[in-house]
Amino acid sequence: MCGIIGICGTDFVAERLIAGLQRLEYRGYDSAGIAVIDHKALHRVRAAGKLENLRQSYASAPIDGLTGIGHTRWATHGGAEEHNAHPHGTEAVALVHNGIIENFHELKATLGDVVWTSETDTEVVVHLLEAELKTGADPERAMIRVLPKLEGAFALLICFRDYPDTLIAARQGSPLAIGQHHGESFIGSDAVALSGLADQVCYLENGDWAVLKPDTIQIFDAANKTVTRDFVANTVQIAGLGKGNYPHAMLKEIHEQPGVIGDTLHSLIDPKTLMINWADYPQSQYLRTPLIQFTACGTAYYATLVAGYWFEQLCRIPIRHEMASEMRYRDIVCPQNSLGIFVSQSGETMDTMEAMRHWQELGGQTTAIVNVPTSSLAREAHHTIPTLAGPEIGVASTKAFTTQLTALHCLAIWMAEQMGSIPKAQAQSMVADLLDLSGKLVAALSIIEDYKIIAKEVLAPASGVFFLGRGLNYPIALEGALKLKEITYMHAEGYPAGEMKHGPIALVSPELPVIFIAPSDRWFSKTFSNIQEVAARDGNLIMLTDQAGTQAVKEHGLDHKVRCITLPDVPETLSPILYSLPVQMLAYETAVCLGRNIDQPRNLAKSVTVE
Repeated sequence: MCGIIGICGTDFVAERLIAGLQRLEYRGYDSAGIAVIDHKALHRVRAAGKLENLRQSYASAPIDGLTGIGHTRWATHGGAEEHNAHPHGTEAVALVHNGIIENFHELKATLGDVVWTSETDTEVVVHLLEAELKTGADPERAMIRVLPKLEGAFALLICFRDYPDTLIAARQGSPLAIGQHHGESFIGSDAVALSGLADQVCYLENGDWAVLKPDTIQIFDAANKTVTRDFVANTVQIAGLGKGNYPHAMLKEIHEQPGVIGDTLHSLIDPKTLMINWADYPQSQYLRTPLIQFTACGTAYYATLVAGYWFEQLCRIPIRHEMASEMRYRDIVCPQNSLGIFVSQSGETMDTMEAMRHWQELGGQTTAIVNVPTSSLAREAHHTIPTLAGPEIGVASTKAFTTQLTALHCLAIWMAEQMGSIPKAQAQSMVADLLDLSGKLVAALSIIEDYKIIAKEVLAPASGVFFLGRGLNYPIALEGALKLKEITYMHAEGYPAGEMKHGPIALVSPELPVIFIAPSDRWFSKTFSNIQEVAARDGNLIMLTDQAGTQAVKEHGLDHKVRCITLPDVPETLSPILYSLPVQMLAYETAVCLGRNIDQPRNLAKSVTVE
C-alpha cells in the first residue's frame, strides 16, 4: 500500500529518490524517508506527513551517494511518526518494506537483547539480516538464510554499508519492478516509480529475490536458482502523471473519461462490422461455463455488481458476486468449467490476487479485467481484458471504474451474441450505442455549475448523505456513497431504493440529503414512488435523471421540493456508465467546499497490497 524506490548508480541518487517518491504519492502514505550510502556510511532522512516535510528535513541535513533507497509508508504497525517511518536500519543495514511480516512477534523473541527503535513489523528484518552479517555472511547468504523465516506478504529492498554498490530485493505478494538504463539499475513498486528512469522493466515473481549492481541484475527464484524474467517496455510517461491544467488529478481524470472510454471501446470493437473482436479468447472458456463468479474489492466490486445485471439479462447465465476479502476464506463451490472474472485497477490488490489463486486451485478458469497489463493479476490470470484508462493518480477511482464497466459490458454483449442468446443485429445495435456514448459523457460533465451549487448549498453542510437507486443503478448508489466517504470524510450510505421503507426511511429529515439515481428506465415508476415518499416527509431531495424524469417532477408538482440534475438520454443498459460521472462530480465539488486533500485522502492507499 506504500511506495518503494531504489537506485544503484553512477551518479548521485538522493534527489532522484525523492522525485521517485513524488511519483508514488498517488499510492497513499503518511510518512516518507530515504537512505543512501556515502563513503561506506549509511545515512537516513525520514519525516512524518507529506513529502514536503521530508524535503525540508533533507534540506537541513543533506545526504547523498551513488546507491540509495526510498519509501512512502502507510501505517500498519505503529503510528505515523518519524521513528516508524522507513527506511529502518542500523549502522550496517537499511531496509524498506511493503506488506506485513505476520510472524514478527515470534521472530523478535529469537533476537535477544536488541534495541528496538520503532513499533513496526519491518524492523525485525533489519536485525535478522544484521545478525547474519555478524557471522561473516555476505548479503546474498544473509538473504538466503533470512527469507525462509518470514511469513506474510512483503516486498523488501535493502542496502548494506559495506557493499555500497549493491541493492538486494525480495518479493512475496507485494509487487516490485526492476529496470536498467545507462549503466544504472533501478527498482520500484511499479512502473510509475521508474518512469523517466528506465524504459524497459521486468517484474519479480512471487518468491523471487534479486541482486542489483549498477551494471548487472541477478534474479533468483524461491529455490535460490538463477532465473530470467522478461523485460517489457515501460509505457508510463511522466507527462501523463500530473494534474495538467486542473487543480486536482481527480478532476483531470474525471474529465478524461469520455476519451479513455473511447480508447477502451476502440481496442475491443471492429468499427466496420460493429462487432466486438475477441478472437484471441477461446470460446470454450466463456461459452461452456455454467456459472460466472465475479470477484473484486471496493469500487471494482461495484463494477461487477453492475455487470451481473448485464450478464443475467443478455447471456442468461447464473452469476455470483463475492468480495475478494471474503471469498478467499470460504469453502466456495466451483462447478466444472466455471468462469471467474476478477477486476482490479492496479492488478496488485492482495485480496483479489489471493481470491483468484484460490479459484484457480479449485479448477476454475480466470479472466482479469485490469488497467495495468503487466500487473500480477494480468500475468497470473488465464486471460486478460485490459482497460485503457491510463495512469490513475487520484486515490479515489474514477476513470478506472468506468472503463471497467465498459469492458464488462463489451464482454457481456460478446458472450450473448456468441451463445445465441441475442441476435447479431441486437449486438451490433448495442455496440453502436456504446460508440455513441462519449459525446453524452461530455455533456454530463459540462453542467459544472449544477454540481457546484448542490455541493455548496446541500451536501457540504450535511452530516450525512443517502444514495438510492434501483436495478442497474443500485450499484451506482453504492459507488456514489463510497466516493463521498473517500474524499469528503462524510458519512454516506448507498441503498436499494425499494428497501428504503424497510428501515432507512426513519432517517429521512430535512437535514439528510437523499440523492436518487433515477433515469427513466423500467424501474422509474417504482423509484418515483420512493421519491414521493421522501418528499412527503420533507426530505432534502436531489434527483439525477433525464428529460423525462425532470418532466415527471414538474408534472407531479414536486419541482419546489426536488433539485434535478438533468442528464442526456441513454439506453437503459448504459445508464450506469453515464450516471457514474455526476456522483463523482458531486463528491469532488463537496470535497472542494470542505477543503479536503482530494487526491490523497487520509488513511487511504491507491493499491491495497496487504490484507
